[in-house]
This record gives sequence, C-alpha cells and structure tokens, in this order.
Amino acid sequence: MRIRRILAATVAAGLAVGALSGCTSGSTDANDGAEDGTTTLDMWVFAELHGQVYEEMAEKWNEQNPDKQIDLNITVYPYQDMHDKLLLAVNSGEGMPDLADIEVGKFRNFVKGDNPPLYDLTEAAAPYKDDIVQARLDLYTRNGKIYGYPTHVGAFVAFYNTELLEGAGIDYTTIKTWDDFSAAGQKYNQDTGKAFSVASTGVFFTEPLAIAQNGGQLFDDDGMGSPTVDSPEVVKTMEMFQTMKTMKEAGAISTIPGGSPDDEEAYGAINAGDYAAIVYPAWYTSRFVDYMPDLAGKIAIAPAPQIEGSDVLTIGGGGTGTTVLRGTEHEELGAEFLAYAKLSLDANIAVWETLGFDPVNMSVWEDESVTKNPENKFNKYFTTNLFDVLNSVKDGIGHFGSFANDNLPVVDNQFRNITLNEIYENGTPAKDALEQAQSDIENEIG
Repeated sequence: MRIRRILAATVAAGLAVGALSGCTSGSTDANDGAEDGTTTLDMWVFAELHGQVYEEMAEKWNEQNPDKQIDLNITVYPYQDMHDKLLLAVNSGEGMPDLADIEVGKFRNFVKGDNPPLYDLTEAAAPYKDDIVQARLDLYTRNGKIYGYPTHVGAFVAFYNTELLEGAGIDYTTIKTWDDFSAAGQKYNQDTGKAFSVASTGVFFTEPLAIAQNGGQLFDDDGMGSPTVDSPEVVKTMEMFQTMKTMKEAGAISTIPGGSPDDEEAYGAINAGDYAAIVYPAWYTSRFVDYMPDLAGKIAIAPAPQIEGSDVLTIGGGGTGTTVLRGTEHEELGAEFLAYAKLSLDANIAVWETLGFDPVNMSVWEDESVTKNPENKFNKYFTTNLFDVLNSVKDGIGHFGSFANDNLPVVDNQFRNITLNEIYENGTPAKDALEQAQSDIENEIG
C-alpha cells in the first residue's frame, strides 16, 4: 500500500490557486482507484502525529478488509493554512480532499446552515457508538447528525510536581476541592517563595471546567443557544476564581510565559520547576513527555479540583473532529474507514500509545494490558496511571455544550482579550465585568 505524507510550507501565497488546482478532489480521476481495486483517499491534517496514527489505521484496515483496500494520501499543512484552504475548497466546491481533520474551534465554520459541506457520519458510527463518550460526539453533532469523529476525551486532570510539593510538605492527594487547591498554593508560596500554579491570560480553559461544575454554561439552552456569560452560575464561578486571586497577589500563582501552559515558552518554565501544579486536559501528558524531559518520574496525575457536591467532576477540553467532505466520490467508504480509524478499539489503543491522549472509546480504559503496560512511554514518565484517574471520574464527565456553540469564538475572544484581565489584573468585580462582557458579546453577534 502506498501512503504519502507531504509536509507543506506556508501556503498563504497562492492559496486560491492551491485550493482550486493543487490537490485532487474525490471527483477526479486520481480517486478512481488503481487497477487492483485499491481506492485512493486524500486526507488533510494539521498535526503530523495525527497522520502517523491514520497511517497505522489504514494498514490495519487493509489487513482486515481485503475487498475494500485503500491508499491513504495524507497531506500535512500548517494549522491556519489548512483550515483556510479547506474552507476555500468547500466554498468553491473544488479541490476538496476526501477526509480532513478540523480543530474544534474551527468546526463551526463548516457546519453553518441546514446543508453543511460535510457528510453525515451517523450511520457509520453505529457499530461503535455505545462505547464512545457521548459528550465528545456531541461536539461535532448538529441537528442530530454526526459530522465529525472526536480524537480524544480531553478530560481535565491535575498534574502535580511531587518533588516540589514534598519539599514544601504538601501531599497532593489531599487536594480535592478548589478551596484545597487555593490553600495548598498559599502554603507552597509561603514555604518556597515560588508560584504554585498558573494564571493563564492567553487561554480561557480552566474556568469553563468550574462553570460546568457549578451547573452552568456560557450559553443558554444547554450551551447551544444565546450567550449567558453573566448568568448566576458563571458569576459564582468567576467570583470564586477572583477570590483565589489572593493566591496571585501572594505569589502563589503567576502568569506564565506564552500566556498558557500549552506554549513553547511555558514548557521551559514548567520543566525548570517554576510551577508545581497544572490543571489541564489529559492530552497534556504528551506535552510533558515531548517537551519537559527533566520532569520524568516527578509528575503525578490526579483528578482535577472539584466543586463540593457537584455531579460534574470533569469535562473535555480541546479537540479535533475528523470529517468526510460531502460531494467527493467515495463518501461511504471514507465514512466507514473513518469510523474504524477514529472510534474502534484498535484506533483508540493507537491514540493512547502513539499520542498519549485519553481515548474516546472507553473500552480501552478497562484493558489493563494497554493502560498499565510498563513499557508504555507515558506510563514510564508519570508516577501515577492516567487511566486510574480517568476511571475514578468517568461517571462525572460533564456535557459542556458551550464548547460546540457556533458563537464560542466570540465569547472566547472576549474573555481572553478583555474579561480575564479585568477580573484578574484590574480587580473589576466579577459580576460587573461579566455584565459588560455580555453586552459586548451581544453587540458583536448582533
């Protein structure tokens, strides 16, 4: 089987030409299939590691489906270039790939209106659906139709530097609630003079976890309606974080280089021991292993801090939905392969072993030959087992519908650029800042 991977340089110049003529669509001769009956499927991705998983899954698919052989032609574009190129292709109806990864924040651009340019994947998902975390399928579902398959759960967890905490006399296993988290941070700073955790200014990520734990959303109608960022639940949450701002004033938390933990500058600071605790989605395991080698054997994974009495223990953060483009020649085969490559047990084992992501197929979570393999590089790195943590919170994975709202980018921009600074830096009362945010968002959406 021939599989090509092409790493593209920036394609902003000549984007229109590339979109119209640079890649073949499913309706051209290139996808008619080889003489041996193999069908070529073109796929666009923005992360090379994702492409490696798809290569592996294509090989396994061909082993299991001798009558449906595929030749997966993967093209890896830079993040923004790929999404721009794909949007131009679907708008023009020319130059579309058969399959594509779409980052969750960009997904809204491809599902507007009643007739989106994406193929309905609902039927192809049926054999696997009972094992998949429903909240993650919901991210890519519109009007009851699944238009994208998720890559991971992205369940929020806590990462603790045990060496640093033990030096300050702090037992991370006693941190259960956000109040515990705040108290540990203040003690850590008093003992060490260093920051315990991170005050992100470049990402609005941790706050939605606590909003969900407080029973709230950023939009009404279970997250799918109009903005409600000044709701009682959001106000209560942001007042809690504003109260925790005393941690920042005491030096217990501080802003981080790059504005968020998931930034190249931040990796160096965390690796150097500048922060002892990070609350982030489980896919952050890969960042530790890939970018913070000095912390191997020092980081414990634990449940994220809780709101006492809440049924929501965690939510999924971030994500990539993989789609089949409607109108290409091999929609049905593409959907069938994609369901296998994203939702099957084989696929989700590969997602963990190759990427370090928490699989959306929860049957993997129970297979200790996979989850507790001592040779797995992620199990070697961390002092605790990710799946022990995931299984302890799996009944409390909340549905945060706001992450699938078409207007989430507007709300996200408002919080990152204005509201978080108003609350955390300028000391504006949370209620006042959120009422102003609500007004600003309504004016922008119209």
